[in-house]
Amino acid sequence: MGTQADFDDQTKVVSNKVDERTDKEKAIDEWLPITSSRNAKWWYSAFHNVTAMVGAGVLSLPFAMSELGWGPGVAVLVVSWVVTLYTLWQMVEMHEMVPGKRFDRYHELGQHAFGEKLGLWIVVPQQLIVEVGVDIVYMVTGGKSLQKVHKLVCHEPCKDIKLTYFIMIFASCHFVLAQLPNFNSISMVSLAAAVMSLSYSTIAWSASISKGVQPDVQYGYKATTTAGTVFNFFSGLGDVAFAYAGHNVVLEIQATIPSTPENPSKKPMWKGVIVAYIVVAICYFPVALIGFWVFGNKVDDNILLSLAKPTWLIVTANMFVVVHVIGSYQIYAMPVFDMLETVLVKKLHCTPGLPLRLIARSLYVAFTMFVAITFPFFGGLLGFFGGFAFAPTTYFLPCVMWLSIVKPKRFGLSWTINWICIILGVCLMVLSPIGGLRQIILQSKTYKFYS
Repeated sequence: MGTQADFDDQTKVVSNKVDERTDKEKAIDEWLPITSSRNAKWWYSAFHNVTAMVGAGVLSLPFAMSELGWGPGVAVLVVSWVVTLYTLWQMVEMHEMVPGKRFDRYHELGQHAFGEKLGLWIVVPQQLIVEVGVDIVYMVTGGKSLQKVHKLVCHEPCKDIKLTYFIMIFASCHFVLAQLPNFNSISMVSLAAAVMSLSYSTIAWSASISKGVQPDVQYGYKATTTAGTVFNFFSGLGDVAFAYAGHNVVLEIQATIPSTPENPSKKPMWKGVIVAYIVVAICYFPVALIGFWVFGNKVDDNILLSLAKPTWLIVTANMFVVVHVIGSYQIYAMPVFDMLETVLVKKLHCTPGLPLRLIARSLYVAFTMFVAITFPFFGGLLGFFGGFAFAPTTYFLPCVMWLSIVKPKRFGLSWTINWICIILGVCLMVLSPIGGLRQIILQSKTYKFYS
């Protein structure tokens, strides 16, 4: 595409650049979580990307379909899948587009495209909003899934336990898992999470088919007013955008794969991405389409709530969700840990080691737990704030970087495709927060802190 042939020729050049880092700098880079281990295989890329991409948000896709409608809903799902696969390909390609250098972190690529300071300010705030926001949402999701299991398993006389305590139970395992040093060390956790995501997605759509189309099913818009329909539509767009957030950790995942001029990391990474996106399609499309087909516009915002029975199957699915969000939390937390530890060691000159890692990471887990307990309707907040960050980092920021760095021929195929993606992404960034803001206002009216 465009100057792709020239670009491929450049990547084959073997750089003779001498490593100018001091021994101290090399030791720090070998300690930081993103650059400490580079022996991952292509299948690590596959299940890390599945874990990052197929979040518990897949269970809300039938609800998103009810807000979007059949035609627009299918179109948004398909276009999002195609556009995000394309932008993910761009990021994989740009990882080593400068001979002899690897852009191991999203903000490093941003700095190369936009300049040292501007690149940092463009990428880091958006990436942090997505990664910290997703971790907080997963705290709430894990707690709610545990609470649902408790309600289904425990019969009368069974005392209700507040969601706060279930979030604390869910958070307790992360104080331990957060101490795993890097991506490769959490590979088994990530693999388990990827298997769970496929499992609970399969349960969701197969149980829906088993239940059959409901007698009073309706496929029209649920809202009775034009304003309500429009706001719900915007909210549905945000739900779909939330389902495609894996780009925020893709460069960090690729950084763990070994690379040589003969065998650049983009080859195994792309192989893993293709497998991951096939799994994404297998999870997303059946759940979204079958769930909406069976329940229509009366579907709950979590398809498992609409199913309700058989109890043992719903309990199993909810436990699968818990295991999955445990892995997803760690995948999104690892780049945040890397940023924290980089600042502490390189800027504040703290001594790298176990005490620093224990304190910094435990404080991060405690922070996400506290926000999740305080705002368990954080999904609405993420729809509002996340709209400003999810759409750019996933849908169009890679395209802007590609235009800036590769400079394809104006009005050529590559140039045109990138500008189409940018326009779609900007529309998504502007519209999806509107639905999220309305959701926050509606939920906050009846909300009591720590209830």
